[in-house]
Amino acid sequence: MQYDVVIAGGGMTGAMLAFALQSQCSRKLKIAIVEKQSEAQIKAPSQSFDSRSIALSAASVDLLASWGLWPELAPHACPISHISVSDRGHIGKVKLNASDFNRQSLGQVIEIERIGEALYQRLAQLPASQISWYRPDQILKINQSVDCQQLQLASGTVLETKLLALCEGGDSPTRVLAGIGCQVQDYQQTALIANIGIACDHQHKAFERFTASGPLALLPLTRQRYSLVWTLNADDAARLMASPSDEFLTELQQAFGYRAGVLQSVGERVIYPLSLKTAVQAASHRLVLCGNSLHNLHPIAGQGFNLALRDLAALLNLVEQHADVGCYNLTKSYANLRQQDMQQVVSLTDGLVRLFSNDSKLIALGRTLGLTLLDNCPQLKTAFAKQTMGLSPQHRQLQQLSMLKES
Repeated sequence: MQYDVVIAGGGMTGAMLAFALQSQCSRKLKIAIVEKQSEAQIKAPSQSFDSRSIALSAASVDLLASWGLWPELAPHACPISHISVSDRGHIGKVKLNASDFNRQSLGQVIEIERIGEALYQRLAQLPASQISWYRPDQILKINQSVDCQQLQLASGTVLETKLLALCEGGDSPTRVLAGIGCQVQDYQQTALIANIGIACDHQHKAFERFTASGPLALLPLTRQRYSLVWTLNADDAARLMASPSDEFLTELQQAFGYRAGVLQSVGERVIYPLSLKTAVQAASHRLVLCGNSLHNLHPIAGQGFNLALRDLAALLNLVEQHADVGCYNLTKSYANLRQQDMQQVVSLTDGLVRLFSNDSKLIALGRTLGLTLLDNCPQLKTAFAKQTMGLSPQHRQLQQLSMLKES
């Protein structure tokens, strides 16, 4: 079985890559997706109160629109028109308004299932000559040759591909098979995720509040809900997981305050430990890493999936520029393109975690001064907003790609 591209992982990043390659490339590629879950295990959208969500930056929304996917997603998304950043117990704060940057929104919040539904429907419409699924299955062995990667699957099937794209999670098993190391930084923090029902309209306002235990974020959702990401120590996270709903809401209201109004209800709660995982290289021989297989970030500032989409955009553009989709020039260019963007986002998120998880009075004073300066300096605020909205990184990447094409 010979393919142009084999994608390890058929989740949101892997499915998005397959969709982008097939819908945007000027030539038709033969693509395979190897996914450990069966088709039946991928659930249809439940439209439940508890559906998990993701924040898409303004640049990511623009990218999905250019790929032709956003019209299907827009009816299910909630725009963010205002973001308030504050430090509990201190006066420093920053407010960002979409109108200040001539944008209709700073980003959009959408349930993950909605993106999955749109992607899988699009992929199901493609002929078998263009895309093949191997599921439930996984890669057990990789044999390299000059012209291809030979992959042995658990089912016994053997695939040959010009390019192998790893789109698995932070603990990517295929990354280990490929001999690519991963650096891990344990934050000693736990994220508690839940959807919160509110008494009043959220007016498309998002909040990032830094507390003694870590950041607490509320992102606006459709149907008068907020998506909560609450960073805690492990003991408090376990206690709040088990606490009755009324006690949980009381403690959350006390930690957050009333900026978002009265918090009325809480849905299913989920916790997971937080760490920073970064692969030591973004590419190897006829192999590239994308999404969480390359960078698994702290959820602070909501940068993870937006960074992954820029991985895919870079790869898509490079595939267009090279007849051999797995050649050395392509993989080398991909690694160089993604290095600066990844380092900047990792430095931003890691720095924020460390800065706002420190109870030093001197550092707290520095945070207050920094936030106040940021809020009152239009140039700094604009630069910060363009970075977090993904506009600056996307612009830099397009410039670099244009230079590569000209050379």
